[in-house]
Amino acid sequence: MKRLHNKVAIVYSDGAVGSAMARAFAREGAHVFIAGRTASKLQQIADEIRLDGGQIETAIVDALDEQAVETHLNKVIGRTHSVDISFNAIGIPQTGIQGIALTELPVSSYMHPISTYAQAHFITGRAAARRMVKQGRGVILMHIPNASRVSPPFVGGMVPAWATLEALCRSISAECGAYGVRSVCLLTTGIPETPLIDEVFAIHGKAHGTNYEQFTEVMSSMTHRKRLTTLDELGNAALFAASDEGAAISGTVLNLTAGMLVS
Repeated sequence: MKRLHNKVAIVYSDGAVGSAMARAFAREGAHVFIAGRTASKLQQIADEIRLDGGQIETAIVDALDEQAVETHLNKVIGRTHSVDISFNAIGIPQTGIQGIALTELPVSSYMHPISTYAQAHFITGRAAARRMVKQGRGVILMHIPNASRVSPPFVGGMVPAWATLEALCRSISAECGAYGVRSVCLLTTGIPETPLIDEVFAIHGKAHGTNYEQFTEVMSSMTHRKRLTTLDELGNAALFAASDEGAAISGTVLNLTAGMLVS
């Protein structure tokens, strides 16, 4: 039997990470509901998953819109009577946010990622937790990169934004764990298969006086295996954390940095 047989998973994001998670969950038997802001991207993801025999439904939802998230989740519950997995993988463009020294960074550019990530993850996490507490089970997953722990230069407000997600993960587990609700942060390196990391590494290459390829090589060399986290590796870890096999994991970080961060 597939690991997520009869599970209902909601994925917020039609980007590279969101689509990879949707495919992973569907492959293991989950009924996936993917919510994003671009209809064409959602349709492409759905077509791929259905071609492989998976179950998926799409919806245009802004994860920053509290009412839109609640309305969508009510519709999901109305269809399936439960929600077992919630994964928020939203991202924002990084030009004008990263690659700038703190002493030169506008306040608005510093605060934008903090407010965006905190608001979106609180809205989706709270919405899922409310339903999961009532049903007595569920997992809320978040994705954060290594910068949340090492605070590299020229990352601006992204460091506190990602650190906020770790704190929210712990708080959800502390308050909802007794009701069968778990929360887990998946910690990775930058994932070079994603367009957002292409943008970020190009920005940092310029800020450090190198190019994209050189900066990527430096990042890879910081791992023990000299290779960055892949989308498949993130997906496999998400499957483990979301399944009954990961039942003891909650309120913590699952470290997928291949030794870049050791604790």
